[in-house]
Amino acid sequence: MANSGARFCPRLEERSTVAENGQINPGAKNGIIARISGPIVDATGMRSAGMYEVVEVGSLRLVGEVIRVSGDVATIQVYEDTTGVKPGDVVLRTESPLVVRLGPGLLGSIYDGIQRPLDQIQKHSGAFIRRGEKVSPLDAEKKWLFKPLVKEGDAVGKGKPVGVVQETGSVEHRILPKPGECGTVVEIVPEGEYTVESRVARLKGESGAIYDVFMAHQWPVRNPRPILERRYADAPLITGQRVIDAFFPLARGGTAAIPGGFGTGKTMMQHALAKWSDADIIVYIGCGERGNEMTDVLTDFPKLIDPRSGRSLMERTVLVANTSNMPVAAREVSIYTGITMAEYYRDMGYDVAIMADSTSRWAEALRELAGRLEEMPAEEGFPAYLATRLAQFYERAGAVTTLGGGEGSVSIVGAVSPPGGDFSEPVTQHTRRFVRCFWALDTTLANARHYPSINWLTSYSEYAEDIRSWWEQREPSFPALREEAMEVLQLEARLQQIVKLVGPDVLPDTQRFVLIVAEIIKNGFLQQSSFDKVDTYTDPERQVFLLGLMMEFYRRGKAVIAAGSPVVRLHEMKAVRKLSVAKSTVPNGDKQAMADLRREVGEELEALEAEYQK
Repeated sequence: MANSGARFCPRLEERSTVAENGQINPGAKNGIIARISGPIVDATGMRSAGMYEVVEVGSLRLVGEVIRVSGDVATIQVYEDTTGVKPGDVVLRTESPLVVRLGPGLLGSIYDGIQRPLDQIQKHSGAFIRRGEKVSPLDAEKKWLFKPLVKEGDAVGKGKPVGVVQETGSVEHRILPKPGECGTVVEIVPEGEYTVESRVARLKGESGAIYDVFMAHQWPVRNPRPILERRYADAPLITGQRVIDAFFPLARGGTAAIPGGFGTGKTMMQHALAKWSDADIIVYIGCGERGNEMTDVLTDFPKLIDPRSGRSLMERTVLVANTSNMPVAAREVSIYTGITMAEYYRDMGYDVAIMADSTSRWAEALRELAGRLEEMPAEEGFPAYLATRLAQFYERAGAVTTLGGGEGSVSIVGAVSPPGGDFSEPVTQHTRRFVRCFWALDTTLANARHYPSINWLTSYSEYAEDIRSWWEQREPSFPALREEAMEVLQLEARLQQIVKLVGPDVLPDTQRFVLIVAEIIKNGFLQQSSFDKVDTYTDPERQVFLLGLMMEFYRRGKAVIAAGSPVVRLHEMKAVRKLSVAKSTVPNGDKQAMADLRREVGEELEALEAEYQK
């Protein structure tokens, strides 16, 4: 299978279903279509077919996958439009599961749900994918400079690279044997340029078996790649989004959900995370999204500049585009295609972040396929195994020790699009069971142009305590600052209930001051503009500074009020305005600007304190 070259299904090209004279080849292992229901096809004569085996359907040889076998009848989900396919057409077995091809050239590529390169298809098919189209996922002719890391006689353990290729200016690609293959090097090619079809090494295992190591290999998408062990996720995935990093952090190797109704900013949030998060590799899966949104992704991403390297963001990004008008079965498999590629780079020792937009469209694909299969529906028509499938996807995330002994991680951020913003619907509820970070987008905040529209009262993160030591090593006071700020926001929410009934004037000054500070936190910390060069990304140091200065203002302000100052004096301070706009006036790393702002706020507070202490 490793030497299958550019062929999509490795064994398919070795025999033909239909001979040149139009007759069925008797030597081929064929089935015959008996029934068609949209993307679901029943074929007879498939007694020896295996579950999840790839087949090709009809004269156009449409790619499909066996999802049920009963006697000699196999049920197949076809990943392409079945228009024109009819009973009596031939189904050809490949005796292979659905696989993705893994090797140099993945980064910067744009694939559909079954790893067909859309840019290559466009060159010879135009704007639309012809049915039955098969193009190599990796350029079989492009040569890569291979540098060996081992020599003949060396022992290569499981998961250890035999050489490296500089895949892009930002990422070094480590050439790995297939998981489980290891042994003594009996052959290694010299440094030079080779294609993904080239054999670069041969290993001899303890049993005497010979393993050929190619520049690229294949892996079944539904099988998680093996690891040595899972590690404790104790380091945050820094995103530069203050409401996330400070209040609802995501650990490297963690799972997060972004639920929200239409227009709340799910897609834009994932774009920001893809650009600014400190993951080494980004895999963006557009699963069933509208064509115009995916068009924005496909046109904007190549133009984005990676803030870490100054190079194109596409140099460390893989895009899987599966829009809502593409076949529903391909939408169902697209998330497995994306996560398998993510696990491949994880095995090299990289931290990978997956943006799945959206898992609701994926669940809708499951529902449609289940209906075609005439399965008993569960809640809201979704299949009973919806929770199981969601769990199988999210559990492939994690911080791990790879087979080679290195450390890598896969973090998953899945958008959820509940109809009408109803978080009680099944996909959102089941997703909450399997993720530890929940960023609930709020329609009211979005309508008020407060972005990110993450509701700080309904969102949560179970990683806050896991990564507490990471923050304490850098700023011991930060966990306490976070808790204090959350208390202010929660108290403000309770006070707003009173304000709506009787107005703010009936509140004592200490409670009115809480409203002022909460407004500073919401406008000056939680709200963030992607169009402001300073505000679009905030590093951990500046987050600590901004939140710390706001909480210092809160503590000293309470003391001044206790000494007799009316709250209006605090509200009229220039410091209130300065704290609210500091997110745009104090750049990352500008220690002088930070010191100046701290001094100005401190001097104004000291003057007020001195006035009332007398």
